[in-house]
Amino acid sequence: MGQRTQAAGGCLIAAFGAGAGLAVWAVNSRDRFQRFEQGPDWSVLYAELPLMVLGGTAAALGLWALGLRPLGRRVRARR
Repeated sequence: MGQRTQAAGGCLIAAFGAGAGLAVWAVNSRDRFQRFEQGPDWSVLYAELPLMVLGGTAAALGLWALGLRPLGRRVRARR
């Protein structure tokens, strides 16, 4: 794999991880934001949302680094 392909793959994986983190956060976020007989819980927005997006991005890039690097070496070794 060329460097441009690896860079594009890393960017796409990072975007996918951020989207996955956002999707996981969105599940029942309205229920977590509005607690019963209490005011709104703003930590859902300023703490949980960025952590889920960054966590999804970090997890996806970690899997990309562990999974695609050896695959690229195997493809080059076969040639």
